[in-house]
Amino acid sequence: MSGRTIVLGAGGMLATSLADLAQRSGVANEWSFLTQEDLDITIDSRVDAVMAALKPDWVINASGYTNVDGAESDAAAAHLLNGDAVGGLARACRKHGSRLVHYSTDYVFDGSADRPWREDDPTGPINEYGRSKLAGERALAQSGCEHLLIRSSWLYAAHGRNFVRTILDRLRSAGKVRVIDDQRGRPTCCDDLAQFTLALMDSPVRGTVHAANDGEASWCEFACAIRDLGAPDAAVEPCRTKDYPTPARRPRYSTLDLTRLQSALGWRPRHWREALRDVIERLDARGG
Repeated sequence: MSGRTIVLGAGGMLATSLADLAQRSGVANEWSFLTQEDLDITIDSRVDAVMAALKPDWVINASGYTNVDGAESDAAAAHLLNGDAVGGLARACRKHGSRLVHYSTDYVFDGSADRPWREDDPTGPINEYGRSKLAGERALAQSGCEHLLIRSSWLYAAHGRNFVRTILDRLRSAGKVRVIDDQRGRPTCCDDLAQFTLALMDSPVRGTVHAANDGEASWCEFACAIRDLGAPDAAVEPCRTKDYPTPARRPRYSTLDLTRLQSALGWRPRHWREALRDVIERLDARGG
């Protein structure tokens, strides 16, 4: 299995899924979960001290600046956490002989393709969040540390703030919601992404891997699936991107190619609709 592992970003949506999986997989006693208060990765000396003390085989960086629209007005904060800090963390991993898992995003692509994006396709982010994540990717590559760079997309879970919980709440409270129908990608359940991560760590695969659930959708199709499973009497109204302006531009088409992931795993990721059903059943079982 993975060995001694530090997970950064404890309490966050993905880190919570990783913690649940570690418990179920019997490796929780070898994993340490650190919040931002436990370790500020923007301070290199703090990172070095923690690495020296814990001597991890792996570091999983599930932390980051995730406010896509907020990054437009606070680019410095986004680049500090998603770019500069990743470089410092990667250099510390190389110094201490640890391997690093770092997560990136479909938003490093410009959305102009007419087929799923492969790992080696040219990047070209169209918003500050994507640019900050690409800066982290480049810093990681330049560090020389052994790593997995996992790009994923449209994350959600039965915990944390995310699209599924937001849409479900609005449908049940207001009975209707307007959702963009001209942006397409792969909705990804964090529980599945955690499973992909552990499997990749235990595989010989290194470098960049795209990891998401199978299938693709527009945001509106995603919302309709949420309605069908959780609020069947509510209404979802489609709208165009131009009718729903946001501070950050989003790529029109950001579906990730999963060929390398499927080859590494030896099995096909489940469809996002199946994963969504599990998440909504869990939300309903605990009352939302």
